[in-house]
Amino acid sequence: MTESSQQVLDTAAALIAAFGSNDVDSYFGFFADDATFIFYTLPEVLDSADAYRQQWRAWEREDGFRVLSCESKQQRVQVLGSVAVFTHQVHTHVVTSGGEEELNERETIVFWRNDAGTWLAVHEHLSPEPVTG
Repeated sequence: MTESSQQVLDTAAALIAAFGSNDVDSYFGFFADDATFIFYTLPEVLDSADAYRQQWRAWEREDGFRVLSCESKQQRVQVLGSVAVFTHQVHTHVVTSGGEEELNERETIVFWRNDAGTWLAVHEHLSPEPVTG
């Protein structure tokens, strides 16, 4: 494993830990300001970290949304110079006004290494885990 691959995995682990503990400020600190987000639960693409943060606040306010835990498995990272693609399966336990829910999803996060050498998430794409049977 290359040093860059390990740095991306470490950054992704910290991002997932912040998300899983509902540490919203830390979580959003892993994203570039102009990051984009595609969530299957929303009809529109969120075109900035601020737009996602506003959506998060709306979920909290309107639905009582809170992340209780998050587990990542089957992680893969591809480093392509100053860009890296991180993919994984993610199991998230959330609570809303409707009660607790377990989510099984697949996620791609694209990271970019800035001039200071910090890996920042610039794109996130979330999709439901296919039902097998």
